[in-house]
Amino acid sequence: MRFRLPEEIAQLVVARDRLRKRFGRQDLRFTFDGNLVGDIGEAIAADLFGLDLSRRNSEGVDGVAPDGTTVQIKATSTGRGPAFRYVATRADRLLFLDFDFQTLTGEVVFNGPEKTALQDLPDRWNNQRVVSRTHIVRANAGVRDEDRLKPVPDSGIETL
Repeated sequence: MRFRLPEEIAQLVVARDRLRKRFGRQDLRFTFDGNLVGDIGEAIAADLFGLDLSRRNSEGVDGVAPDGTTVQIKATSTGRGPAFRYVATRADRLLFLDFDFQTLTGEVVFNGPEKTALQDLPDRWNNQRVVSRTHIVRANAGVRDEDRLKPVPDSGIETL
């Protein structure tokens, strides 16, 4: 599922591009990364799927879907796969979004049971583990329609 990023995100991109132009000779990139991309991912996912986001520091669960299932949200703008930490609590579902800030579009790369996305990871690990883009796309292809979260009508996010 592809979508257009909202106007508010477009304004951030324009501001970032103006900073790049203004301070270009210092070789500063002003990249969208870390918490900002994660927060954008949570906001977009909440709008697209009608999620009720959890309070901060809810380890392993970012929100609850309208059907009551828990959801973990991962987002990137690098084109790579999602990174996971080992946590005691896992969500029922995973949404993994990839943003292209140049074209102001995004894509839901994975929408399904979190256990499906993590099936090749060990039961326990230290630090972070990345699930490759190839693996997450393949895992998404195997998700049944009834196991996907359904987008809400009139979410305010334009689908492409």
